[in-house]
Amino acid sequence: MKLYTYFRSSAAYRVRIALNLKDQPYEMISIHLTKDGGKHKTAEYRAINPQMRVPALTLSNGDTIIQSLAIIEYLEEVYPEPALLPVDALERAHVRAVSEVIACDIHPINNLVVLNALKKLGHDQATVDEWYRSWVIAGFEAIEPLLKPGPYAFGSRVSMADVCLVPQVFNARRFKVQLDAFPNIAAVDAACAKLPAFDKARPENQPDAE
Repeated sequence: MKLYTYFRSSAAYRVRIALNLKDQPYEMISIHLTKDGGKHKTAEYRAINPQMRVPALTLSNGDTIIQSLAIIEYLEEVYPEPALLPVDALERAHVRAVSEVIACDIHPINNLVVLNALKKLGHDQATVDEWYRSWVIAGFEAIEPLLKPGPYAFGSRVSMADVCLVPQVFNARRFKVQLDAFPNIAAVDAACAKLPAFDKARPENQPDAE
């Protein structure tokens, strides 16, 4: 498999964690999102992912999957162990709900495309950073009471919720979001940090890290 990734992309970070947890080898292809106007905007990459974003996962048969949650769900179905979704339907729904708060609510309005658009509209960096923090805090306020007794987001086993939450916490810290009000989230992040699959996926441990 080939993973088109960028070290600081939280969406790509999720997929790296999932691949590591599933113990699936992959070739990493860096798509720099800012250098030379962004390598994701090239015709070559657009042929791989028409959305021109990362991640994208190309399989051995040549098919390509885009969108991080779609990739993770594919990996879950094809490589079911270790499971990232609970067996119980209700518990699966809870795990997916937290994952989607991050991937569908927090992330889309805080990704690089939106932040750059805000700057083009005349907002300064301080205003853009405050925009970012406000939406992360709103999302974390929703997630904090949804988490179950740990050490992970939904108990004693890592789930897709952890896979999504850890990259978002990384970005929250990067934008100086204070986590004091979110002890459950901070505890989950600390527990996951001890696992090799999460550590290997960290942005600073990627070949394209800057």
